[in-house]
Amino acid sequence: MRSVRNVRSHALVIGVAWSLAACGSESRITEEKGATTATWERQLDDASDGEDWPAFGRTYGEQHYSPLEDINTGNVADLGLVWAVDLPPGNPATGPIEVGGTVYLAAGYSVVRAIDAVSGKVKWEYDPKAPEASGVRLRQGWGSRGIAYWNGKVITATQDGRLIALDERSGKPVWTVQTLEEGAPMFISGPPRVFDGKVIIGNAGSDESAVRGFVTAFDADSGRQLWKFFTVPGNPADGFEDEDQEMAAGTWSGEWWKYGGGGSVWNAITYDKANNQILLGTGNGAPWNHKIRSLGKGDNLFVCSIVALDAQTGKYKWHYQINPGESWDFNAAMDMQLADLTIGGVRRQVVMTAPKNGFYYVIDRKDGRLISAEPFVDVTWAKKIDLATGRPVENPGIRYETGRATFRPTPLGAHSWMPMAYSPRTKLTYIPAIDLQVHFDDTGITRENFKFAEGMALSPGVGYAIDAGGKDVTGWLIAWDPVAQKARWRLPMPTHGNGGIMATGGNLVFQGRPDGGFSAYDAGTGKRLWNFDARAGVVAPPITYRANGRQYVTVIAGIGTSVGLFGPMFAQYNIDYRTQARRVLTFAIGGKQQLPPRVPYKAVAFDDPGFKPDAPKAARGEGIFGGRCAVCHGTAVIAGGTAPDLRVSPIPADPTAFAEVVRNGALVPAGMPKFGEFTPDQLEALRHYIRTRANALRSGRGEEDTGSAHKTGE
Repeated sequence: MRSVRNVRSHALVIGVAWSLAACGSESRITEEKGATTATWERQLDDASDGEDWPAFGRTYGEQHYSPLEDINTGNVADLGLVWAVDLPPGNPATGPIEVGGTVYLAAGYSVVRAIDAVSGKVKWEYDPKAPEASGVRLRQGWGSRGIAYWNGKVITATQDGRLIALDERSGKPVWTVQTLEEGAPMFISGPPRVFDGKVIIGNAGSDESAVRGFVTAFDADSGRQLWKFFTVPGNPADGFEDEDQEMAAGTWSGEWWKYGGGGSVWNAITYDKANNQILLGTGNGAPWNHKIRSLGKGDNLFVCSIVALDAQTGKYKWHYQINPGESWDFNAAMDMQLADLTIGGVRRQVVMTAPKNGFYYVIDRKDGRLISAEPFVDVTWAKKIDLATGRPVENPGIRYETGRATFRPTPLGAHSWMPMAYSPRTKLTYIPAIDLQVHFDDTGITRENFKFAEGMALSPGVGYAIDAGGKDVTGWLIAWDPVAQKARWRLPMPTHGNGGIMATGGNLVFQGRPDGGFSAYDAGTGKRLWNFDARAGVVAPPITYRANGRQYVTVIAGIGTSVGLFGPMFAQYNIDYRTQARRVLTFAIGGKQQLPPRVPYKAVAFDDPGFKPDAPKAARGEGIFGGRCAVCHGTAVIAGGTAPDLRVSPIPADPTAFAEVVRNGALVPAGMPKFGEFTPDQLEALRHYIRTRANALRSGRGEEDTGSAHKTGE
């Protein structure tokens, strides 16, 4: 672990400090009115002072907002780097937290690091060895997007399904639980959330397998399981867990349980302390195609929904379904934010979300009733959301009844997992929006001939492709008024896939971009006031906190997660998995440190003398690559930074080396899954397709005829 320090020499200083410092949980206990109150726990309240950032969204309400205002519109131009810590290869697109002067993060496959917030010295590191433990689960996902803190413990989730609590001082495990059943084709990619002495975690997998989604709550101090809630009903012949599951089953048709149903809670979970409830944002159906999983009938509860549960018991309270009977991966798993808004002269407790389908929703969080919903990007799949029924008014043919449909937005979403932010100061939500087009086609795919591909390959039950649809702007930073339901300002971005957002009491909005810029904007006008060249793309959400009386801003630079799928769209940035920088960057007013220059990169194909393309063989290999490999290595073998660009790797040129890596798992510890079931013919077809794409790059056609990008797993 290296820390960038000296501007002139670019010296790399190793900093590992095992001192306890003043960060033990007992050092944050104060006496108030005769009662012992933990400072860290008070920081989780939405009205807290912002000294710490102890959870993914800072507080229970997931606003990604801090009231700190030492850094503000008047002095942000003087913001500068104070320290940086280099990270090894692996996913850097993860949200850090900070408690008591220590920054914690889980990069790569949930490798947790504790870093002194003032000096940048690494205190400890814990590697759960998730790739080695994951088996087939390694084939989707890239690690966790965030971590949590509770009572002296840093809590992380792993690709293979473990939930691990680490001692904040030493980094040693306090408890570990496996949240998934043996062999279940699921994995974890979202951050755990904590509340009232509990930690809750969901999982992912609805894109690839017959998965029945669920969440589980555990005691945060011991790891003891407290309750579990399934988001879709199981086989009626097995009986239902409770009457709510039986109620949900009435909205399904056919033998849906054979397809799992889906509904994975892979990202969004919000604790509504005022109403003592947990809000779940659920994922798509399994498979996506409604005709297959439910005979094209029924709303299919609780997929693509916000579901409220009693926080103590996990019992169902209410739900609002974003897309009844959805068939497009328009899941509701994007972050959900809480606020108290005055609407029509009445003060309302609301939950707000901007899910994939392109509408911004304001919902009464006491009873789940829809208050308003309006499109925040170009939406062509539906005319509107009917406020009387809460249901979308879909455009004709949108369910690809004749086999095909083209519309906006896409399965990537009008808003992806990168969190938006809500500022109580400006009363605006800041959305990292996406504006792309999708083509669906299920011609020839029927309920009778569909089956999930084995080994967790993408199996949506419909063909699809994503492109810009003739638009020059595919990404936006939008300031959205949730009461008026309209944009107050919007800024075009050079591409989609821009970073998570943070708003502050200094009237600032911070966001990173794939081009390497990390910027601060005036929250009221959208004027860019500051920009830092991070020397790498920035996807992760930033945080801010105060340590030793000074306000800091921290963000992790580097490209990871599903952004890397869109290599053709990101080719202009020359992002390379092996050489791109991955760094924890921390800023304060007056910071003067500098980063080393960015390493120039240009994709150069590997030598392959005598290679002769075979179109039929390449076509077979392309099918394998699209379902198994593009999720990490990029569309058309043009990588976007999540995994190596195979067109430049020498391994595909050598059949023995290729088999050793792909079939025998030689690089599993580095995150490359093992595909031991591949036959020699499949292996050779896949290798041939990669060699064909390398040949195109070698001949100057590397980014032509690439086809459109396809969605990854969750």
